[in-house]
Amino acid sequence: MKILLVEDDRLLAQEIANALRAENFAVDIAMNGEDGQHLGDTEPYDVAILDLGLPKIPGAQVLRAWRKNGRQLPVLILTARDGWTDKVDGFKAGADDYLTKPFRIEELVMRLRALVRRASGHAAPRLVCGPLSFEAQTGVFELDGLPLKLTALEWRVLECLIMRKDAVVERSVLTDKVYEGDAGTDSNSLEVIVARLRRKLGKAMIETERGRGYKLTAGPP
Repeated sequence: MKILLVEDDRLLAQEIANALRAENFAVDIAMNGEDGQHLGDTEPYDVAILDLGLPKIPGAQVLRAWRKNGRQLPVLILTARDGWTDKVDGFKAGADDYLTKPFRIEELVMRLRALVRRASGHAAPRLVCGPLSFEAQTGVFELDGLPLKLTALEWRVLECLIMRKDAVVERSVLTDKVYEGDAGTDSNSLEVIVARLRRKLGKAMIETERGRGYKLTAGPP
């Protein structure tokens, strides 16, 4: 999962980003509304965390611009304000959920997972593909009922694939959503990560669509 975090409080932004990366998410940070709006318009994200009180361009204005430009990614707004009217403005601008500061990181993670799950068309928190299951609320994969040990990059690839199971996920989409500037290194190449996953899941579960990308399937009957 690739997340855009638009937050002008540098310490809070780093705290949130570190916590999300510990959950295997890829995170880009923008420190003002102008940079956040640009990233949201030009980069592929699964979800955005957007503070309302931003310098340069207010958060609600950023969100209205995204929606006007056809960007439909789920957006969770953050606000330190107590007034209900601020939250209403956020929802009118196109927000999908909100949190009022201060908040617990654990709640933020659960809300983000729920937003992405619904946006992917999965209402249930547990996704199943043959012997593989994924608890979307906790981020835990199991294979044949046993926890599956994965590296951070393996987890990101597999999470992207299971969210779109039985559909081809293009290589460019996987690369954009999985890596944080290290996609060019040999040890972290997409082919290497997929090969590792095949050794753990069985070769038949991840199909290669030549010239396109990869598809997660239930494997042989």
